[in-house]
Parts: sequence; structure tokens; C-alpha cells
Amino acid sequence: MIEVHEGSGNVYADLGIADAGSMFIKAHLASKIATIIKRRKLTQIQAAGLFGMPQPKVSAMLRGHFRGISEEKMMRCLVALGQDVQIVVRPARKGVEAGLSVAA
Repeated sequence: MIEVHEGSGNVYADLGIADAGSMFIKAHLASKIATIIKRRKLTQIQAAGLFGMPQPKVSAMLRGHFRGISEEKMMRCLVALGQDVQIVVRPARKGVEAGLSVAA
């Protein structure tokens, strides 16, 4: 029989990876960046030019290898893609643990 555990919603935390919160945020940001690049039919070289970073680093980020890329740099990539990025700080809802998230 296979043992099943309910996840926390953050696969990085569930796997015990250091900096799980940061990795979770980066994964969401990278997903949004990839979606916009695909929608705009940009090549990785074109995206790299917009982002001011080398194409291999863009490729790595899009494949989920973003340890060397800060959340700030990823947000700047979104701005370079014409996106409005907002950081909102508000009290946590009653009964809900405070945390980080990326909204659509």
C-alpha cells in the first residue's frame, strides 16, 4: 500500500529544502515570466536582451534553476516584459498563517 501525505502547498517545504519560501516565490515568478515569453513569442536571446542577463541564465531560470537569481531580479524581468509588479503588505487573515504569495 502506498502511503499518502497531504502537502502544505509548498513542495519545497514539503521536501525540506532550505529557503523553501523563497524558492516557492521564485517558482511562481519564473512561471509568470515563462508564460509571458511564450505568449509574446520571444526567443530566449530576445528575453535575455530585455532582462540584461546572459541567455544561459534565462534558460536556467525557465527550467527551474533559479538559486542564483534574486526575487528582485525576477521582478525586474517582469517589469522589462511590461508587467506592473506590486508588493502588498497587509495583516494576515484571522486563522490563516502569515506568508508570502504571488498573485495573478
